[in-house]
Amino acid sequence: MNKWKGKSKGTIAGYKIFVWCIRNAGIRSSYGVLYFVAAYYFLFLKKSNRYISYYFSKRLGYGFWKTKTAVFKSYFTFGKVLIDKTAISTGLRDRFTYEFDGVENLKNLLHEKKGGVLISAHIGNFEIAEHFFADIDFDCQINLVTTDQEVTVIKEYLESVAVKKSSIKFIYVKEDMSHIFEINAALSKNELICFTGDRYFEGSKYLEADLLGKSAKFPAGPFLIASRLGVPVVYVYVMKEKNLHYHLYARVAQNIKNRDSQGLLNSYVQNLESMIKKYPLQWFNYFDFWDDID
Repeated sequence: MNKWKGKSKGTIAGYKIFVWCIRNAGIRSSYGVLYFVAAYYFLFLKKSNRYISYYFSKRLGYGFWKTKTAVFKSYFTFGKVLIDKTAISTGLRDRFTYEFDGVENLKNLLHEKKGGVLISAHIGNFEIAEHFFADIDFDCQINLVTTDQEVTVIKEYLESVAVKKSSIKFIYVKEDMSHIFEINAALSKNELICFTGDRYFEGSKYLEADLLGKSAKFPAGPFLIASRLGVPVVYVYVMKEKNLHYHLYARVAQNIKNRDSQGLLNSYVQNLESMIKKYPLQWFNYFDFWDDID
């Protein structure tokens, strides 16, 4: 069974090609390269094709040909998101436009001076959020809680070509649970803690909830921690629209009881499902998310 291993597909050579295309041909012209990349994935990545096809056909109810088309478009859209992220980091932020839906929720959160928790997902392009926050005077330190699983050489290369270094700090999950102290320290300084809530590692603690009509496993950590911190929780997504336009969403988790991790998960899943249905091509989960494929 294909489980999420904490690493994205891709090589440093691929990223170098994209950076060269962006610098020499422009962002939109770089999208043209994606037709070949998406075609390769569509034709040869049998496992991920199988899992993403299940998502479109069984969970969203697409027909045969609509599913096939959606699989190709999903790869193509994912490539666009990666190109946009790379372009923005290399100094082309002014080529993009955005709209912010719910900025008052984040400003109110900071006004309380207790810090706060953001929960996002592997949907859209949340990694570029900090570049847009700066344009609305949203001056706050964001701490991303993550595992250190990504390919280091790719990280280092992207940092080397970035015009402006990322201001996001990383808090790495550790077996001795010392990351909890780092989280509390950040909150005490009115900083924001960000989790992604839609992928868990095999063998780790999990909670279950229904997503798109079928039970799935979610990492327990974000919901256990967030439900116990006593700070506001906001669901945040950065979604790609047509051309070079992005739409940022921020929604406050409502009616969540203290220490009710399952209640928080249910609220999150309901919110995530609404985003998936609105942007079905931008949920990038190319593995057996529902444990439903032999």
